[in-house]
Amino acid sequence: MKTRILPGSGVAVSEVGFGTWTVSTGWWGEKTDADAVALMRSALDDHGVTFFDAADSYGNGRSERQLADAFRGRRDEVVYGTKIGYDIYDPAAAAARRGQSELPQRFEAEYMRLAVDRCLERLETDRIDILQLHNIKMEHVRDREIWETLRDLTREGKIRAWGAAFGPAIGWLYEAVELMEREPDIDTIQMIWNIIEQHPGTAMIEAAQRVAPNCRFNIRVTHASGMLEGKYTEDTVFPENDHRRHRPRSWLINGLQKIRTLEFLAKRMTLGQAAIKWLLADPMVVTTLPNIYDAEQLDEFAAASDAPDLSRDDLARVAALAAGNFGVDEPPMAYKGTMTRDRHGVEHASR
Repeated sequence: MKTRILPGSGVAVSEVGFGTWTVSTGWWGEKTDADAVALMRSALDDHGVTFFDAADSYGNGRSERQLADAFRGRRDEVVYGTKIGYDIYDPAAAAARRGQSELPQRFEAEYMRLAVDRCLERLETDRIDILQLHNIKMEHVRDREIWETLRDLTREGKIRAWGAAFGPAIGWLYEAVELMEREPDIDTIQMIWNIIEQHPGTAMIEAAQRVAPNCRFNIRVTHASGMLEGKYTEDTVFPENDHRRHRPRSWLINGLQKIRTLEFLAKRMTLGQAAIKWLLADPMVVTTLPNIYDAEQLDEFAAASDAPDLSRDDLARVAALAAGNFGVDEPPMAYKGTMTRDRHGVEHASR
């Protein structure tokens, strides 16, 4: 397993990380804490995965407690990333929550400090290696006190690197761009990016190259919600508790058409591994976070780091296919967040 470094902080992370949402939230099927701990330990011991990405809202602290159980006594062998921003401590809001709806967000300095201290307690550690603000919006991007609080926490040694996670759906382009313009010392951004969903991730990376040279990206939804794992067919039916069950059938049919144009990538490795290698071909990507929820996926995805790099011809062919939407005629994707700017630099929200 190769590692990459966040240049502003010196934090080193494995090229393939482990996103703990798959074992702590129930959105990919229920896992016991014992199952989660065993999978996390295997990731480190059998595959060299050192970066583990959590959030206080994943199972209301469950992901962080699982990490503490998995690596108690081995803290220096792993890199902890976690996120704050949702008020998981408001019982009324928690009781009113339905499904995957968002909790209220809070980013005032006093709350951020409380949230960080609670994360440290659950993780049983004295520092968070990478702290990201969870699903921030434009109003948060423009609140300078939020980012000064992160710098204060860094100076105090409670966090080593800081950034933002954008979501929960594809979009939020100019939130990310403006954040990098305003806070060019930002260490990292978590975003959605993959071979068949390249916008707006590519534009975010181009913005970082212009205005935030030390910013590096950690990538989630690396396989387009499983599409690039190469295991779906037209007959695939998702379980009732699976979030993909609620997508329109056109998502499945069009996605299958797209990935069939990419079969040339699977000559030396699986399509799932090639999807990770495509991301790692960009030096602005510091780590990838494929959805890992069983030992088979862990084996496959972790091995991608040492798989052969994609050739220039491979990358050029992917770029040409992407320019034509992989041969699929479909309506433009409906994005959330701020996706356009006019000639005066004024942003306009998509919805």
